[in-house]
Amino acid sequence: MLVSENWLRELIAPDLDTQGLAHQITMAGLEVEAIADLKPEFSKVVVGLVESTDQHPNADKLKLTKVNVGDEVLEIVCGAANVAAGVKVPVALVGAKLPGGIKIKKAKVRGEVSFGMLCAEAELGLADDSAGLMLLADDAEVGQNMVDYLQLNDNIIEVSLTPNRGDCLSVLGLARDISVLNEIELTAPPSKTVYALIEDTIEVKLNAGSACSRYCSRIIRDVDMT
Repeated sequence: MLVSENWLRELIAPDLDTQGLAHQITMAGLEVEAIADLKPEFSKVVVGLVESTDQHPNADKLKLTKVNVGDEVLEIVCGAANVAAGVKVPVALVGAKLPGGIKIKKAKVRGEVSFGMLCAEAELGLADDSAGLMLLADDAEVGQNMVDYLQLNDNIIEVSLTPNRGDCLSVLGLARDISVLNEIELTAPPSKTVYALIEDTIEVKLNAGSACSRYCSRIIRDVDMT
């Protein structure tokens, strides 16, 4: 099972570093097989808002864009078909480093100065190929570092579970074990009560009595399997 350390620590936050947490999980009988660092191969890439686009005077397929990156508005030449005023996209600033050893510099593109680059997923190493710019959500904060926006400061912990530990086949299940090991309180995620909409019931008999502290049943009808 692959577990996001950030997600796990939202539920339980023991005073342990990543290696200490992995060791504790292993000693509890849930073997950690690997820890993968999600740290990206890019730097100085922020959320930008395209404020305007104009046709490049010397190239039919290029646009001159003005992009707000939080503390300034940059002029950037872009050839992506989906660039448009109002969209939010990743912006590699001058001095940025991208996968493949690419360094972003102030440059002239067909006679027009460009102060950065608007990026697609592939250019950030987030996809094998891209059809256009990576379009971000409307609520993305302009100027925010893309590493923080995408929550890439994280580790993925690979846990090997035996068939008898189905209770840990979730982040919440694993967090429960960690809370017991460290004797600290678990921050349970919010849950929504799902109320019954039909009055049908089914009789349930518990032969184990006190051995079963809770048993729930519910009838569900009209399930569309398509």
